[in-house]
Amino acid sequence: MLEAYLPILVLFGVAIVLAIVFVVLSRVMGPHRPSATKLRPYESGMDPIGDAKERYSISFYMVAMEFIVFDLEIIFIYPWAVRYKELGFGTFFAVMIFITILTLGLIYTLKKESKNFEISKPNIQ
Repeated sequence: MLEAYLPILVLFGVAIVLAIVFVVLSRVMGPHRPSATKLRPYESGMDPIGDAKERYSISFYMVAMEFIVFDLEIIFIYPWAVRYKELGFGTFFAVMIFITILTLGLIYTLKKESKNFEISKPNIQ
């Protein structure tokens, strides 16, 4: 039984060894010339200015939740899709209800304009 997992363990071991070798080789063979400019914090091509605790729109979190929901949908639907012929009509009906509920949730968030990413600046005077 365990010999069936041996190729996977060998592949995993080779991947880890190669990753370590490549990191060490790049450190040893590559140029290392730190400067003040290179050591400065870097944020998406822009200089970090202002407070790090800037408020973001709730839309960012809504999109993250949508991603998680649809990621979970794929996790639940994939095994069903692999064996749907064996599971029968009852399971098909249950999955269609599941997809319908998720689609209604997506329509709801789209109507609430969850993709509107305008960051509102607080009016501080």
